[in-house]
Amino acid sequence: MKKLITAATFIAALATSSAINAAEYKLDTRGAHASVEFKIKHLGYSWLSGRFNTFDGNFSWDAKKPNDSKISVTIDTTSIDSNHADRDKHLKGNDFLNVSKFDSATFNSTSIVFKDETNATVTGQFTLHGVTKEINFPIEKIGEGSDPWGGYRAGFSGAFSIKMADYGIDYNLGPASTHVDLTLHIEGIRQK
Repeated sequence: MKKLITAATFIAALATSSAINAAEYKLDTRGAHASVEFKIKHLGYSWLSGRFNTFDGNFSWDAKKPNDSKISVTIDTTSIDSNHADRDKHLKGNDFLNVSKFDSATFNSTSIVFKDETNATVTGQFTLHGVTKEINFPIEKIGEGSDPWGGYRAGFSGAFSIKMADYGIDYNLGPASTHVDLTLHIEGIRQK
């Protein structure tokens, strides 16, 4: 009986230790130290780029157990900004994002596997335009450390490409413009 109690105490201590080491981070959207950007080829001649101005999310990070990390991001699709009001109105309409019906896009990781101290592959569920698909993409850890305001931060970047038709967006922009590239620059503030 004493051995069982000792084993249970040891397991509980390990679980508590892991919970203490793992930290939750909130994306620094208030300070604009995070961004969600996109680009798509325009007729195959140039790039059209923009961003989503409103998004939120969090991630967990422990440098000693990087493969236990998780990330969750929600993007307000109504905040799309291509620096052109008429185009943004079209992008929000039924031909593209249909924001009156699908006002958000989400990503929730299912695994993060680091191959070294800074490079990893993230796999997860991406939902856009009411369609959810599994995607995976490379990320890079940019850095972590104390900030000048008494907080602690960690930052990562990642990019992936999606085929619009896979998400039910089949407006014909020509053969050079079937995919959209998305880039996430994520800086998070550790929560106390």
